[in-house]
Amino acid sequence: MTAMMGLLALSGCGSSGSSQAQVGGVQNVRLMVWAPSEDQSKDSGQWLQKCCEAFAEQHPEYNIHFVYGVADEATAATQVAQDPEASADVFMFANDNLTVLTDAKAAAKFGGIYEEQIMSTNSQTVTDSVRADGYLYGVPFTTNTWYMYYDKSVFSEEDVKNLDTMLEKGVVSFPFTNSWYLPSFYVGNGCTLFEDGTVEEAGVDFAGEKAEVVTDYLIDLMNHPNFVVDADGSGIAGLRDGSIHAMFTGSWDAASIKEILGENMGVTSLPTYTLNGEEKQMMAYAGSKAIGVNATSDHMVAAVQLAVYLGSAEAQKLHYDLRNVVPCNTELLQDPSISSDMLVMAQNDTFDRTSILQPFVSAMANCWTPVENMGKGIRNKTVTHENSKEQTQAMNDAMNSNGIS
Repeated sequence: MTAMMGLLALSGCGSSGSSQAQVGGVQNVRLMVWAPSEDQSKDSGQWLQKCCEAFAEQHPEYNIHFVYGVADEATAATQVAQDPEASADVFMFANDNLTVLTDAKAAAKFGGIYEEQIMSTNSQTVTDSVRADGYLYGVPFTTNTWYMYYDKSVFSEEDVKNLDTMLEKGVVSFPFTNSWYLPSFYVGNGCTLFEDGTVEEAGVDFAGEKAEVVTDYLIDLMNHPNFVVDADGSGIAGLRDGSIHAMFTGSWDAASIKEILGENMGVTSLPTYTLNGEEKQMMAYAGSKAIGVNATSDHMVAAVQLAVYLGSAEAQKLHYDLRNVVPCNTELLQDPSISSDMLVMAQNDTFDRTSILQPFVSAMANCWTPVENMGKGIRNKTVTHENSKEQTQAMNDAMNSNGIS
């Protein structure tokens, strides 16, 4: 889920070279803004530039010079944390990077009327995703999770409620060796991460029988003739050539899947799976993407106002229209033309019903590799029914270790 980050504008930053001049009651303001390239390209409608221009029109008290840079949500927080004074005033980040920002004291806190505005237009679950130590550090603009796409000519709406039923009807692809996806089976059977995701000292509980039986289920799943591992784009390729009929991913692949399946594209929240005769609900990691403000910005008020605007209903509607970014603004979600979109329904249903908030405590960094290794071990047949108990315990131990002590 990460990508390399490029900076189009390396000169200037949130705290250097910013003019403080004020002429005739109008303040000169220089704001550097970072966003993914897709939000700035002409082919995608230049969402960022259009929003910044609209913001400037709404704030005649500022004479704003915008400096645009390219940074994706997965890596912007690291760049800001490493050198806040050489970074953007306003940037977009994935909420699981929040502690990177707070540990470096690089993110501004939203309070007062700005916090009230953010809280009044988002669900508490969404705002909790950008809150740490009681403070709000971002303006959410979309939820971030994954769900299921399927071919409606192969599966009925009833079929897609249960993964094992689907495997009787068609071929299902799943990112088995991706540790953002595989925990969905373990969490579905009662395994936990840092209790509710925020209690770091509680650790991870992927141990005991509740986890062992999931590992055994996954071994059988890997051996099912109608199950294939999705890796390196093979899921999309399989949909295209007809060799698979369902895959798990997020909104970022919606356009490609729609192009392939057309009217046969179905989208839904996660199915259940049948474990020893009982249905268990798969549970995805969920979070948000948000607009953050550099704590070192020379123009803090203007930067915060811009961040709030970029996460507003108006800006989210444009984001949805231009790039199909699913909104999270509660007022916007009441719009029938948006709420009836099956992609919006699937993403928000997954976020609200079949997911857990992805932990962003520091120790979460210890969890990714052990789960990835479990998926690879099952795929490579080094994890078997004969050693699944020991291998599951080893995964749990590694998730609770920093690799040093």
